[in-house]
Amino acid sequence: MPDAREWSREDTARLVRVPGPEDDKYSRGVVGLRTGSPAYPGAAVLGVEAAWRSGAGFVRYIGEGRAADAVIARRPETVVSAHAAGARVGVWVIGSGTDAASRSPEAEQELRALLDGSVPVVVDAGALDLTPGRRAPLLLTPHGGEFARLARQLGAEPGDDRTVGARRVAQELGATVLLKGARTLIADPDGTLITVDAGTGWLATAGTGDVLGGVLGALLAANSGTDASIAEIAAAGAWLHGHAGRLASGIGADGGAHGHPIVALDVAEALPRAIVDVLA
Repeated sequence: MPDAREWSREDTARLVRVPGPEDDKYSRGVVGLRTGSPAYPGAAVLGVEAAWRSGAGFVRYIGEGRAADAVIARRPETVVSAHAAGARVGVWVIGSGTDAASRSPEAEQELRALLDGSVPVVVDAGALDLTPGRRAPLLLTPHGGEFARLARQLGAEPGDDRTVGARRVAQELGATVLLKGARTLIADPDGTLITVDAGTGWLATAGTGDVLGGVLGALLAANSGTDASIAEIAAAGAWLHGHAGRLASGIGADGGAHGHPIVALDVAEALPRAIVDVLA
């Protein structure tokens, strides 16, 4: 197996795309999110907010009820639809704020269609169980517990070695795996491993994973057609998310060396500052 590659600020800067005079909202990247639920409408809001603030030119939200209402109330620029069929999207983000146990047959059918489509899909939380055997280019974003369940679904114990486990699941699924944690691991099916240490312990709070999904969607959409791999784009998104967390918590500024508590929306709102900083 090749050695792990440590991701850097300079690596991230290469994948943060600055729009030029010829760009329009579509060429900057279209992100579609099918996230959130009546129980967790905030997940939809956080992912949509992060996609916009990470530079997406156009954001679509697929959903109804409380989640859709919350998205429009927070981000009226967003185009909201009840169903994904026919939507012009460059990258999908699915699963955040959903629970497989309460998924309807109609919802499962629509998610399976996205997972068998041609555009990349960022898969989190309540859609991870649907990924085995799917054909779309996939980026899975489990935390430790979700990763353990997915590994067992594939017939393997996750084990204590996160590196070995991430590589094994990536190879089994033919997908890129971003295993969240204090040290984020990104594994490609070919055995490539990238590590991202940027961040702060203050990011260990509810909703920051939903923000990460929006960041990843925006960067994948912006880098469509480039030679960057999904793993590299995922690493850039994880680094940018971690840096936004540091900025939001005031590390090195008003919060001193240790920083201060933050909530997930603070991280989303800090993303433009993080982008300015990484491009400086």
